[in-house]
Amino acid sequence: MPESKDKLYILLVSIHGLIRGRGLELGRDDDTGGQTRYVVELARTLGERDDVARVDLLTRRVLDSTVSSDYARRQERLTDKVGIARIECGEDVYLPKEQLWDCLDSFADNALNYLREHQLSPDIIHSHYADAGYVGIRLSSLLGIPLVHTGHSLGRVKRQRLLASGLKRADIERQYNISRRIEVEEDVLGAAELVITSTHQEIEEQYGLYNHYQPEQMKVIPPGTELDQFFPPDGSEQDSPMQRELARFLNRPEKPIILALSRPDARKNLGTLLEVYGESDVLQRAANLVIVAGTRDDIRELGSRPQEVLTDLLLTIDQYDLYGRVAYPKHHQPNDVPDLYRLAAALGGVFINPALTEPFGLTLIEAAASGLPIVATEDGGPRDITGNCRNGYLVDPLDKSAIEKALLKILSDTKTWQTMADNGLEGVRRHYSWQAHVDQYMEALQAIVSRVEAPVRQPPRERPSLYPDRAIFSDLDQNLLADPKSLARFINVMRENRKCATFGIATGRRLDAALRMMKQYGIPQPDVLITSLGTEIHYAPRLTADYAWVHHIDHLWNRNAVLRILADLPGIKLQPRIEQSRFKLSYYIDPGLAPGLDEINSLLHQHEQTVSTFMSFGQFLDIVPVRASKGFALRWFADQWEIPLEHILVAGGSGADEDMMRGNTMAVVVANRHNEELSALVDIERIYFAKQPFSAGILEAIEHYRFFRNCNVTGT
Repeated sequence: MPESKDKLYILLVSIHGLIRGRGLELGRDDDTGGQTRYVVELARTLGERDDVARVDLLTRRVLDSTVSSDYARRQERLTDKVGIARIECGEDVYLPKEQLWDCLDSFADNALNYLREHQLSPDIIHSHYADAGYVGIRLSSLLGIPLVHTGHSLGRVKRQRLLASGLKRADIERQYNISRRIEVEEDVLGAAELVITSTHQEIEEQYGLYNHYQPEQMKVIPPGTELDQFFPPDGSEQDSPMQRELARFLNRPEKPIILALSRPDARKNLGTLLEVYGESDVLQRAANLVIVAGTRDDIRELGSRPQEVLTDLLLTIDQYDLYGRVAYPKHHQPNDVPDLYRLAAALGGVFINPALTEPFGLTLIEAAASGLPIVATEDGGPRDITGNCRNGYLVDPLDKSAIEKALLKILSDTKTWQTMADNGLEGVRRHYSWQAHVDQYMEALQAIVSRVEAPVRQPPRERPSLYPDRAIFSDLDQNLLADPKSLARFINVMRENRKCATFGIATGRRLDAALRMMKQYGIPQPDVLITSLGTEIHYAPRLTADYAWVHHIDHLWNRNAVLRILADLPGIKLQPRIEQSRFKLSYYIDPGLAPGLDEINSLLHQHEQTVSTFMSFGQFLDIVPVRASKGFALRWFADQWEIPLEHILVAGGSGADEDMMRGNTMAVVVANRHNEELSALVDIERIYFAKQPFSAGILEAIEHYRFFRNCNVTGT
């Protein structure tokens, strides 16, 4: 085997956005953000190493009066060994990355000319994002140079988020060229000798969606953190603007701080954190709670999503009367964030990230670099961070008792606090500094350069496209719980066919309760999760909410009016708050005392309330907007994803499932059904009544319908 080369010449390729060596315009648009900062810092840090001979960063040359003339310069030197080379890309004007695809062949040809003109022969080509991957494949093939790739984000995940936003498939294709992007990503995975990711979750749950998924060719190398900004307390934080801001809220600002910092997004789970704090006198005595959730002038001027999150936070603070113990500042600047971490560390506090899902967890690394112990969700990136840094505890973000115990373990034990603070500082230096990043990076590159032969890879081939042509939806409680053996068999069948069929769960439970039960029974996160009786739709892998659906069902919904009309009705009683949601009112009903369902509907209609009502198991009454139900949500999904209803198998067992099973879907009623509520379905030809209960009944129906026969994904 050849020896490692003494010095490497590394060619970085990052095409979209605006890239320059100084004064990056981060946040100027969607294309100029974390990736542009990363490639510039990577190039600069690599240039400081003795084992690097040269680094060139190839990006697009832009001649456009709407942007700085810096981006028209053909060459920009960062150091003696590091430079930016701007290559013509067929169009002079500044274009968003979605419109660059037809220009990339020109970029590749011009990049090849640049290398030949300057007699340059790189040892490694490292492409960033799919557009650069397209160019990287061509340069790698023509020059016989190994290709390394970093995706930064992936088209399959992006497509799911766009569908959740309410865009139709045709609009997604027209605006984002998503099929083209994903096909390129497949080709890059087939060609690259190394794919660099930030977390193991990224490998398993995002790249795992691709046909060319080959985890043995992937390596986790977390990006570097700017340790010149994030460092332990030095005294300056004690008289900082943030310290004065927090003091406005707190009766005893000298107490330790439980610090949470995130966007006002429901997935960040800040409401659960507030409930934990509000229900724990011990936590309130031990520490103040500081929640920094974006910036705002007037909550009423925000979009509906952050407005709802922040309003719920304020109502929860009021519910538990937490004034003087909780700070929720309206404004902060980027340079205030390091002071927040240092202030919390100086006061012996703890940082918490209770998000339902967290792909990476940059704030956790920043907290660790500031000498602040952490508590974090056990999902995703935090597993890697706590494994490397040993500076905190992982918790189930839906287990309030576990969150409270983890916080108190750190806050109540000075020795534990100090050990975790020290571990975090050392762990960040070892694993998350820029120096640590490039150490791992260079080790991986030397292993590639030293190979006698490139690894045997399957050549890129023509593949079917993005969209499965069928789906299976199941209720949660009646179908998937209570029989572990048949559930395990069902999960294996779905995993074996994951690229062929979408898997969805439709349940009356709220999102948090559904996730809790799925975790308890080892049910993997489905592709689509319909919760709260069809009033909420979320998509994997990041539980992206379908806000277009939210806007759709809000039509004619007046929750307070329904509460008022039913307040004095005999035989019904509101279920606990945890069972309620914005678009679902849940009651216990005593059929012996309460009016019949028809009478309740009539009463609501008399008061001009257009709603849908559902009875389940003879004892639960649910009221939702007229446009919402499991069946309506299922059909919304089918329309958005363009899957024919005839290709969807629906499994249910109670009255709340009935409208999912009527119509053109394939349907199965499992044997443990609630007989009376589904008796009207017996004579419908398209509905199969299984002999087996629970998941075994679904497997029986899969065989009955020959569901996976000729299963494929639709072409473009």
